[in-house]
Amino acid sequence: MRHISVTTKKELIAALAKRYLQGSREEKSRILDQFVAISGMHRKHAMRLLRGAHNQVSSRPRPRIYDEAARQALVVLWESSDRVCGKRLKALLPTLVISMERHGHLNLDDRIRAVLLQMSAATIDRALKDIRETAGGRRRRHSVASSALRRSVPIRKFSDWGDPAPGFVEADLVSHSGPVARGSFVQTLVLTDIASGWTECAPLLVREQKLLTEVLSELRRLMPFPLLGFDTDNDSVFINETIRDYCLDSNIEFTRCRPYRKNDQAFVEQKNGSIVRRIVGYHRYEGVEAAATLADLYRSVRLFTNFFQPSFKLREKRRDGALVKKIYHPPATPYQRLLADPRTPTEVRNRLSHICDQLDPVKLLRDIRTAQQRLVDVANNASLSTVTPDIETFLQNLRHAWTEGEVRPTAKAKPKLRLERRRPDPLIRVTDDLRSWFEEEPWRTGRELLEQLQERYPNEYPDGLLRTVQRRVKEWRRNKAHAMIFGANSETTQLSAS
Repeated sequence: MRHISVTTKKELIAALAKRYLQGSREEKSRILDQFVAISGMHRKHAMRLLRGAHNQVSSRPRPRIYDEAARQALVVLWESSDRVCGKRLKALLPTLVISMERHGHLNLDDRIRAVLLQMSAATIDRALKDIRETAGGRRRRHSVASSALRRSVPIRKFSDWGDPAPGFVEADLVSHSGPVARGSFVQTLVLTDIASGWTECAPLLVREQKLLTEVLSELRRLMPFPLLGFDTDNDSVFINETIRDYCLDSNIEFTRCRPYRKNDQAFVEQKNGSIVRRIVGYHRYEGVEAAATLADLYRSVRLFTNFFQPSFKLREKRRDGALVKKIYHPPATPYQRLLADPRTPTEVRNRLSHICDQLDPVKLLRDIRTAQQRLVDVANNASLSTVTPDIETFLQNLRHAWTEGEVRPTAKAKPKLRLERRRPDPLIRVTDDLRSWFEEEPWRTGRELLEQLQERYPNEYPDGLLRTVQRRVKEWRRNKAHAMIFGANSETTQLSAS
């Protein structure tokens, strides 16, 4: 039997309780039978509800646990985490609070610290709800690689990964062409580790396979673990003899996804949106200056993302017909996953722990914001006049940054230009005459004023100016009506504003 909702039950109780109490024995029995049949409740429980509906005492409000001081501290921590969701922030709070207190950015008493650390993810989302509200046909590309070369690179599907050790990565390119993919523009090479989610990004000035191997070698020196596997899509910049031989010489397992199956690279595709597009935006970046600025931005992004940005990782997926249920591991940063993985060497754990102790998340976020502004200035061909604020000023701004809406410079749209007159005013010589005629006889229409103008200045003002004259008369008539209601001073104000 299909049960009704709690709200409907309450409405039924409120509607039937009075009739039940005032009715006879037979009527009470009939009402009770109907209510039990509809609600599915036990008969005794239904009788108690109908008898006690008018005697229910409203429960006392719960004492408030999270006061304004805890909320303000939560806002600063949320801004310092680059506005992650409540579940990810819940997982990050212990590390973030310790790191910010170590660098002198927070000074929490024991009560507020305990309250913040016990706050659930749902409570965090509720506390930040108002602040968040205030704050914002595909064309297929055909590979030119030969069939023999493509066959030499084995295919790996999403379901084939299993539980690989740290070092097996998915790779992809993100283009920064803006709205038009024409000419030369910068691209970003993204590497995402399957086991930990560790992500490395680097700009490519041009799409060239030899340059790709050099950038890949640089990223291998930055990664905390050796590169064991390299999985790509079927782009020709990846599927070629240069990349294949590079992987063979470096003892790297080289694989590719199925053509036109982007879900086979779900790990790196997710990072393309959550990291690259979110941090860099959709502007067009071209030239050496843009690539250098992008590289400077990624130096801060890699530390902030891998040490202070928790993410979800899929644990299992169940399908029941058309219903797919996904179960995730608790949110954790790539750094935390590497420490928890028993396959991570001890020396790698010690090195990562030492790096994490030295990092200041607020300073990293400030450097990201500054580099984003420089990147936007390069994209807009503006002068590079961005000044890096001191850390205390930046921290103070985090307390009220949510009031300004979107704070990432790369996500802000260009201000729209104000539409102004494109042609000279054709009535500039006779505007005073038209205005004086209108003041003498305000009831005259725009056509009558244009005909009088044509009589005084023959062959100079054609009938095509009728709409322009009518707009002038409409504005004068509106100002005059406004002055009649609010006084002469108001008319002067209206004229000066127009």
